[in-house]
Amino acid sequence: MARKKREKTSKEKFKLLHNYYSRTGFYMFIWESLKKAFLPIVLVIVGLFLFNKYVYNINEGLETITETFSRIGVLTTFFISETLLGLIPPEIFIAWAGKTSQQVLNLTFLATLSYLGGLISYFLGKTALRIKSLKEYLEVKMAKNLKNTRKWGGILILVGALLPLPFSIACVAAGMIKYPFKRVALFGLFRFLRFALYASVIFKAVN
Repeated sequence: MARKKREKTSKEKFKLLHNYYSRTGFYMFIWESLKKAFLPIVLVIVGLFLFNKYVYNINEGLETITETFSRIGVLTTFFISETLLGLIPPEIFIAWAGKTSQQVLNLTFLATLSYLGGLISYFLGKTALRIKSLKEYLEVKMAKNLKNTRKWGGILILVGALLPLPFSIACVAAGMIKYPFKRVALFGLFRFLRFALYASVIFKAVN
C-alpha cells in the first residue's frame, strides 16, 4: 500500500514538472537550442572532412600539437577557456586527447577541468554582483540566460553539462541568481558523461 502511494506521488510530481516545463517553454528551448547547435556541428564536421582531404591532414596537425606542446600547456589553455565562457570548443581538445598515448587519462583531465571551470564560473557570477558595472553588463548580455535559469534552475545546468550549450555561461547565470551551489555541483557532474559520449565518436575519427 505504501509502495503504491509512493509510486502515485512520484507520478504526480513528474506530471507537475512535465506540465511546468511545457508551460514555461523549456522543451521548446531545448529543441531550438539543438536546432541551432545541429547546423554548426554538421558544418564543422563537413569542413574538417574537406579540410583533411584537400588541404591539410588534421591527424598530422594533432600529432604535431601533441609533440610540440606540453600536456600542462594544453590543459591550462583548456581550463582557462572553460572558465571564461567556453571560448574554445571542447571538441578540439577531445580530439587532442585522442591522439595522445594516454587517451583515457587525458580525457579524464579534460572532463575534470571543464567541470571545475564551470564551478569557478558560478563563483565569478556571484562575484559579479558586487561590481556594479560588471553586474549591469552581464545582466544585459546574459538577460535570456538569467531568465531561463530563474525558471528552470538545476535542469538548465544539467542540459548545459550534457548538450552542446555553453556550460560555463549556465554556471555564471546560476551564480548571479544565487542558485544553490550544491545543486550546481551535482547537476554539473553530467559533464563527465558528455565528454565520454563525445570521445567515443571523436576518438574513432582521429585514429
